[in-house]
Order: sequence, then C-alpha cells, then structure tokens
Amino acid sequence: MDKKKVAVPLVCHGHSRPVVDLFYSPITPDGFFLISASKDSNPMLRNGETGDWIGTFQGHKGAVWSSCLDTNAFRAASASADFSAKLWDALTGDELHSFEHKHIVRACAFSEDTHLLLTGGVEKILRIFDLNRLDAPPKEVDNSPGSIRTVAWLHSDQTILSSCTDTNGVRLWDIRSGKIIQTLETKSPVTSAEVSQDGRYITTADGSTVKFWDANHFGLVKSYNMPCNIESASLEPKHGNKFIAGGEDMWVHVFDFHTGEELGCNKGHHGPVHCVRFAPGGESYASGSEDGTIRIWQTGPMAHEENDPPPGNGPSRKVKAVADEVARKIESGFHIGREMKTGERGDKATNA
Repeated sequence: MDKKKVAVPLVCHGHSRPVVDLFYSPITPDGFFLISASKDSNPMLRNGETGDWIGTFQGHKGAVWSSCLDTNAFRAASASADFSAKLWDALTGDELHSFEHKHIVRACAFSEDTHLLLTGGVEKILRIFDLNRLDAPPKEVDNSPGSIRTVAWLHSDQTILSSCTDTNGVRLWDIRSGKIIQTLETKSPVTSAEVSQDGRYITTADGSTVKFWDANHFGLVKSYNMPCNIESASLEPKHGNKFIAGGEDMWVHVFDFHTGEELGCNKGHHGPVHCVRFAPGGESYASGSEDGTIRIWQTGPMAHEENDPPPGNGPSRKVKAVADEVARKIESGFHIGREMKTGERGDKATNA
C-alpha cells in the first residue's frame, strides 16, 4: 500500500464492551443492513452502507455471542450467555420469541428460506427451531464432539456446518439423518467459518491459518499462513479475488485470494479484531474489535493523500451525502428510511 495514502474507515460507536460477531444481510429493496453482537448484551442494527445506527435490541441478560438477519432483513436472531436465543422483529425492535437453552448459546443462523433457526453452544447440541411453530420442540442433533462455536447453512438448507471451541476441524451434517457427512481437518479449533455468497467456498480461520474449501466436494482449495493468530476471515463476495483477515495484532489485513499476497493492512483498532465480514456487494467490509467499535472500510480507493485536509474518522463526501440523506429520514428508534408496506420502523429501540 502506498505510504502516502491512509485508509479512513467509518467508525461506529455504541457498544460498551467488545464486539464479537458481525453479520451483513443480503441486498434488499431497502438497502443492506449490518447487525453486531457484543458482550454488552445489546445487539445493534445499522445501515450497512453508512454505518448509521438504526436500533438496539434490548432483552438479553448476558453477553451476546452471535447475531444474524434473515434473507429479507425483516427478522433478527441473537445467541447469548443468558442461556437463550432470541428472535426479533427487525422493523420495530420487538422481541418475538425467546428459545430457552440449558447453557450458553454461542451461535445462531437463519436458514436460507427463513423458516428455520439453527443454534449451537456449550451444550454440544445443534438445535433447529421451526419459526412457523415457535412453541414446537426443536429438532436436535446431539453428537457434536465439543462445545459449538460457529454454525452455518449450505446446500439450500440441506446441510449444516459447525465448528467447536475446543476441538479441531469443521463438521458438515446432513439435516435429514442428523449424521456427520464430512469433517474438514484443521490443526487448531476453527474460530470463523463463512459460506461464500455463491455457495462455492467455505472460508475458515484456525490458529494462524486461513483456509478455503470446496463447499460441494469438501476438498481444500487454498491454505495461507497469516502474520498472527487470526480470529476471523471473509472472502470478497462479487469477484472472489481477495479476502480479509483480522486477529490478535489489531489490524485488518487484505490478501489476494489467488496468491496469498498481502494487498493492504488497515490500522485503527485499539484491541484484537474478533470479527471481519465483507458487505454483500463487496464494496466495503466491517471489522469488530475488543475496543468496542465497528469500523467499515472501503474496498476501493477510499484513501486520502497526505496534502488533503485531515479526514479524521469521517466518511468521504459521497458517503456523507448518503448519510445525510438517511439522517433526514430519521424519526426515532428503529429509524432507517425503509418505507415499507408493513409500515415505518417503530420507536421501540433505545438510543445507543
């Protein structure tokens, strides 16, 4: 990266404790959205492009380890240390249901068709809840070899993926039989697992290694050693030509997918980076850190020459114009301008 240029992220404040998980919605008719999980127990919803705060989901009584949005970004889910996973209305901030567990819940994921919610945690049990029958008992898959750290869906909701906190590898389960159909072998526990937007790759981070696996035949496609222990990695969704990784050195690294060459290094966090994710269009990516902030970085040349006016942490003029437009639409609470047939966002949320 040219030493005369400095990448300037959008800095999103609001969480009072470390940010441990980030999730982008797909692109919807109303734009795309970013939800963050934090040890402060309050997941937050933001405009995925500008980083503007939309609302805070209040109700958990312990750290929230994972949060996600369904395909339309109409509903959110969260997994918490208070032994519950919660389902939320993402338009109003209302809690729709609380799924009680017997121990800490570390991970949650909506199925692609939005009808099911998958959870996993310290109990070593994968649970699949039917969101059309909220009070029905879940389907349980209970032979995970360890405490569950991450979960994901693939193969049009026919297969689920899980990794463990204290056991190496990634397991792929057939949803009908509840049996393991494949294990992706790693040398350390997998702290991050992402299925690419086109369904071709599984991106994993374990120890100081980022690996890319064929999501259909399960072979290892590429493996790259990183400059430090990496907690999270994400593949660029549109072209698949670069990936990002973040970990204990507090930096967000950008690498070439085909060669592993480091293309850039973004500095700004003041604590280890716990999670990184590309936006669905690939034009930006977000990082969440021990320092309690989320930073949104532009993939393209959003850099400033040394003789430019000091940019601070503010957005570029173009992004700021978008942010100002959104700000004009703000009323209160869950406030992004999603003029929808279902009505405007309510005022259930509390200011961050």
